[in-house]
Amino acid sequence: MSDNGDGRPELIGVRRGMFGAKGSGDTSGYGRLVTPVALPGSSPRPYGGYFDDVVDTLADALGEDGFAAAIERVVVYRDELTLEIRCEQLPAVAQTLRDHPGLRFELCLGVSGVHYPEETGRELHAVYPLMSITHNRRIRLEVAAPDTDAHIPSLFGVYPTTDWHERETYDFFGIVFDGHPALTRIEMPDDWEGHPQRKDYPLGGIPVEYHGAEIPPPDERRAYN
Repeated sequence: MSDNGDGRPELIGVRRGMFGAKGSGDTSGYGRLVTPVALPGSSPRPYGGYFDDVVDTLADALGEDGFAAAIERVVVYRDELTLEIRCEQLPAVAQTLRDHPGLRFELCLGVSGVHYPEETGRELHAVYPLMSITHNRRIRLEVAAPDTDAHIPSLFGVYPTTDWHERETYDFFGIVFDGHPALTRIEMPDDWEGHPQRKDYPLGGIPVEYHGAEIPPPDERRAYN
């Protein structure tokens, strides 16, 4: 992963068409739309607001070497602070953020999965929004894993409220949360094949019948471009 350190976005690919459809008509009506796929770059100091205090307090708690070993980069984007964390360090960092009196991020608001097929070796991301009720602050933790080995440590032991959220992220994205007490599907049937919110999952794929008319999957409908 590149780290320019000056806030410049990191270009990881180009998306063509609204849904990036390949090998079939683009049903969005925007077949000629070309959009760069970019992730925000590492942010320089000062971060602004309470963000500097959070990062400094965490660095003091982990120690200089511990902070460098755990935090890949600090990103401030759209007025949100995101700490990108090395996978194996996630539980330790989360517990420090929860327990340190100067941090006290007692509440994890869930887990969201993201799939970036173009980001080789880091295709699957898990994002954890945290809130400090004590200090009225919000931050995000983000970790990445390759789709060939999509394992991320579970935060159930630190934040038990992530139980169903991690199950849902596993169900829809295929991220395996190691250490989760019961990592089973929560929305799709147990025998469902694939993970429906990944970008490489087929659009549609199951014909839908409505009032006697059979509606084909989106990628088999007529194109508008």
